[in-house]
Amino acid sequence: MSKPPFGFGPSDPDKRGENDPSEGGQQSGAEAFNQLGQMLSQLGQMLSQAGTSSGPVNYDLAKQIALQNLGSAGNTGESKLGFSGGDDSNAAVRDAAHLAEMWLDPATFLPAGATSTVAWSPRTWVEKTLPTWQRLCDPVAQQISGAWMQALPEEAKQAAGPLMQMMGQMGGMAFGSQLGSALAQLASEMLTSSEIGLPLAPAGTSALLPANIEKFAEGLELPNSEILVFLAAREAAHQRLFTHVPWLRQRLLATVEEFAHGITVDTSALESLAGQIDPANPASIEEAMSSGLLEPQTTEEQKGALNRLETLLALVEGWVDVVVAEAVGDRLPGADALRETLRRRRATGGPAEQTFATLVGLELRPRRMRAASTLWNMVGEQHGIEKRDALWSHPDLMPTAEDLDEPLDFSARVGEAGSLDDLDPIAELERTERSEREEREKSDPPSTDDDNPKP
Repeated sequence: MSKPPFGFGPSDPDKRGENDPSEGGQQSGAEAFNQLGQMLSQLGQMLSQAGTSSGPVNYDLAKQIALQNLGSAGNTGESKLGFSGGDDSNAAVRDAAHLAEMWLDPATFLPAGATSTVAWSPRTWVEKTLPTWQRLCDPVAQQISGAWMQALPEEAKQAAGPLMQMMGQMGGMAFGSQLGSALAQLASEMLTSSEIGLPLAPAGTSALLPANIEKFAEGLELPNSEILVFLAAREAAHQRLFTHVPWLRQRLLATVEEFAHGITVDTSALESLAGQIDPANPASIEEAMSSGLLEPQTTEEQKGALNRLETLLALVEGWVDVVVAEAVGDRLPGADALRETLRRRRATGGPAEQTFATLVGLELRPRRMRAASTLWNMVGEQHGIEKRDALWSHPDLMPTAEDLDEPLDFSARVGEAGSLDDLDPIAELERTERSEREEREKSDPPSTDDDNPKP
């Protein structure tokens, strides 16, 4: 992974203050007393303003910081995108979504999945997606904070006493502060609720961010209304999958959680660091968190989870790419250029991708999206969209990472199968067991009285 979760990393030696004790600076007793009083006052203020959030991350503080960073100017979502001739953004988004849904209907057998289509401001994005972020970030924070607390010597734990709870609160605040800053960065860049491939919005909600779309449209030399319809089609296609493929939403989020649960921290290095921590000195705790020793170690289990996640994301993004391309067809002159722009945006990542990497500890990037698009396009052309979309009916029917390497072989298997059950490994196992049982019954016929004569 490129960055440790929550932005933990080595401290910058160039940013040490002139009064850093390690630099040999001397202070008078009165100055030291005043600084201690200020520090305790600030700590009390922070604890009182942090809200009542419990757990490894202070989500009240995260939300507060995110909204403060976003501010109010320019983040209302009320941009004029030109789709409805001066109507507000909500009307433009609704009109674009309605048109996109009509175009998608003949391109896929999955029906419309969104029950409401809304225009979100970046601030609304933070508020509406925070519950999903809580599910994604909790495992990371629990693993890191748990490893850090376990690494403390028993003597330190006993000496700290009631301060241990305060240390837990401060850890939750540190995580919350990092999360709030990261969410503000993400919220200022997201174009739709599903842009990173995860179902962040509430179920059945299709959301676009007009203010961000307006910034994205700058320099593209395409009508804003055309860009809005194209993005609305992508959002609607995502929602069709998330709504009508029951296992998909849970599988995506659970795989991210599985990756996070596998995070391990080098407790031997933490043990040496723990001896330098003074529970009564918040500065020592901050230094511990920024020392770089909290950087997680990637395990083999995590690599497996990451591979499964990247494959599933690629399949989702590849399907959306193909279906939207078929839906818009020649209706939008700039569709091909927009398609390539968004492909590169997802494949190369940007500040938003890096921010997600610091939040959850992995790069959420569909590296095989082009290969997945090729596979879905091939299956659709050779066997029809009904058989293509029916593959989403069960996770065991989905193409694997190996299938992305050999899309022709996968498409051939789909064509050879008399039904989807023929592609299902569970159904195949059941057929094999049934066949073996029938063979045994033929070779060992039931015994009769003639076979066992009485003495």
